[in-house]
Amino acid sequence: MTSLADHVRTLGRGPGRARSMDRHEAADAMRLMLAPGAAPEAVGALLMLLRMKGETAPEIAGLAEAARSALPTLPQADLDWPCYAAGRTRGLPLFLLSARLVAMAGHRVLLHGWNGPDGAVRAGLHAACIGIAPNAAAARARMAEGRPVYLPLETLCPPLFALLGLRSVLGLRSCINTVCRMLNPAGAAASVQGVFHPSYRLLQADAAALLGWQALSVIKGGGGEFERHPGKPAPVFGLRGGGAWETVLPPLLDMPPRRLSNGAPGAGSAAPAPEMLRALWQGCLRDPFAEAVIVGTAALALDTLGVADPRAAARDLWDDRPRCRAA
Repeated sequence: MTSLADHVRTLGRGPGRARSMDRHEAADAMRLMLAPGAAPEAVGALLMLLRMKGETAPEIAGLAEAARSALPTLPQADLDWPCYAAGRTRGLPLFLLSARLVAMAGHRVLLHGWNGPDGAVRAGLHAACIGIAPNAAAARARMAEGRPVYLPLETLCPPLFALLGLRSVLGLRSCINTVCRMLNPAGAAASVQGVFHPSYRLLQADAAALLGWQALSVIKGGGGEFERHPGKPAPVFGLRGGGAWETVLPPLLDMPPRRLSNGAPGAGSAAPAPEMLRALWQGCLRDPFAEAVIVGTAALALDTLGVADPRAAARDLWDDRPRCRAA
């Protein structure tokens, strides 16, 4: 019977003796970390050794596989949308309206996440008509209604949430951030993921291939979320038909360089950010840059789902969206 100490030794024996964990070992390490009574010293040592070494795709696949086995059962979604960028948000979470567009097309969308001290995402969910599920049962009910739903990580898996929270103790990000993005708790055939550091795009794509996923798009998105900048080329890594796939999408707008953080509509306005999301959806607020972010992000999500001519489909959805206050 193995212990966390065994896995710490595997990673930390020193030059010439230390090695990466294989997928089976990584899965065992995650099960041990999630178990009640896991020694905090061993958990911290293992997470920091992985960070110093650099995680491999088999390690991420094994960790994510074991973490998912600890989750409650959910009905299958069509699109998995992890949302784990914590702090330093780059502005209004426009991608929430993109997720609503995808759901409006009849696709079952499950968002899940935690955003640390940055409250912009959760504050924007109501304005985007994306319900926050207080538990797995509520998530099941909302998905059955065909509406997008957001499942907080602290509700989805409290022990994994505790591991993610160790960032404040250790002072550094750990592989748990990547593992959370790879959870796919509703077993969707398609997933869209944003990263802050470009090197993680290929790591997550390779781990997804090991897990047998069929369709995935990973981009360096706004603040680390799956949100496409319309004024820049967009390198995309992932899977199509279960095989490795990558492309570079051309810019959607011809414009001077501009950050997403200063691209939020209503600059100088006293209106709270959630009201801006609602105003954009209703057409009371017009902002070509923000609309291009929403439509471009939705188009890439639709492409991941296998929709033909996703850019035109996303534009049609935006033009045909209901302009009322009802969810």
